[in-house]
Amino acid sequence: MRLVFAGTPAVAVPALDELAKGPHEIVAVITRDDAALGRRRVLTPSPVASAAMDRHLATIKANRLDASVTERIADLRPDLGVIVAYGGLVREPLLSVPRYGWINLHFSLLPRWRGAAPVQRALIAGDRVTGASVFQLVPELDAGDVFAEATRAIGPEETAGQVLDALAGIGAHLLARTVDAIGDGTALASPQTGEPTLAPKLTIDDAHIDLAGDGARAMDRIRGVTPEPGAFVMLAGQRFKILEARPALHESALQAGRAALRDKRVLVGTATHPLELVTVQPAGKRPMPAPDWWRGLADAEVVFS
Repeated sequence: MRLVFAGTPAVAVPALDELAKGPHEIVAVITRDDAALGRRRVLTPSPVASAAMDRHLATIKANRLDASVTERIADLRPDLGVIVAYGGLVREPLLSVPRYGWINLHFSLLPRWRGAAPVQRALIAGDRVTGASVFQLVPELDAGDVFAEATRAIGPEETAGQVLDALAGIGAHLLARTVDAIGDGTALASPQTGEPTLAPKLTIDDAHIDLAGDGARAMDRIRGVTPEPGAFVMLAGQRFKILEARPALHESALQAGRAALRDKRVLVGTATHPLELVTVQPAGKRPMPAPDWWRGLADAEVVFS
């Protein structure tokens, strides 16, 4: 078949790689425009754009799939559209341009966690199982019939970034098998069953860790917002980033938000058990081990909010 592939971040690259190895022709890769990154705001191609360039695949860069993009894709006469974390909506008439429509690789077990941040929301909610689904794209958000899915347990210390990386590989194989089945006419899709939950894009407010609540829920949120947008608490009116933490289940309680050094470990209190801060980034500083940060304090009285 003639495929168009739409994707942007690094988690979409394994799917592009897997399809590029297969029997189908990728006639175009659609990705978002180059973004200004870093302190110097250097225009940088997306990971998918870079992967397409390495494979000498024609690339269409666009932040919106408007009429002009639709016309360019229609001129390519695609049989199937494939989308993995592109970062924009496919609407009519583009939805009907490929002969078999569009399929989407989504990183959840649908209909749970429809939306832009399924893995992050799953971890924040305390889910212990997630997965990947390949479904038919329809106008309603992530609501189409499902061709295939794979289930994966979430490790107790895994972050959203680590789970996404694992699902990117699992999903790439799932997607390639689905594309092959559509091509040979054996693909079957089933309607989604169960109560949908939504996974809207994370904001910076989602990354503010509530130390006054349950320690397990605070740890789930830290894992869910790592690496992006990045967990933080407030210290002296500035964001204090928590890059890595772990539960300290056997330590005696600390007042919620209060930090202390015990056995060369930096602990912070919650409403239940403390958390150990492993790697932190104070405002205006580089990431560092938490004990190194503690040794540099002039005042050993630290209370986060």
